[in-house]
Amino acid sequence: MVLGRARLQPCRPTIRTEALTPESAYRDSFVLLMIRVILPQHLRTLAHVGSEVTIEVKGQATLRSVLDALEARYPMLRGTIRDHGTQQRRPFLRFFACEEDLSHESPDAPLPDAVASGKEPLVILGAIAGG
Repeated sequence: MVLGRARLQPCRPTIRTEALTPESAYRDSFVLLMIRVILPQHLRTLAHVGSEVTIEVKGQATLRSVLDALEARYPMLRGTIRDHGTQQRRPFLRFFACEEDLSHESPDAPLPDAVASGKEPLVILGAIAGG
């Protein structure tokens, strides 16, 4: 997939090979990840940022944790990506990573390793509608 100048590479989903134990959950809660996020033009304008932002996420990289961190860093985006009350994705926004549509995935599913490591961005794309 080519988006602007960035070429997104296919990547494998995150697969946890060890059992989740209280110790590993405690250890993972202190991991600080730098996640790259590409925003659509209307959200860039609202947040006064360039096309890509880098967000610090504590613990496991999930769609929910990234969007929580994004909205915490840019409060003007609250309610523009997800509904205030239900936290559901807005109808005309889609989430992509590693050439895969994550829009209908669980918000608590781990993001691909390439996104969690910062090699690939999470892309928030504004859908186009009309006739």
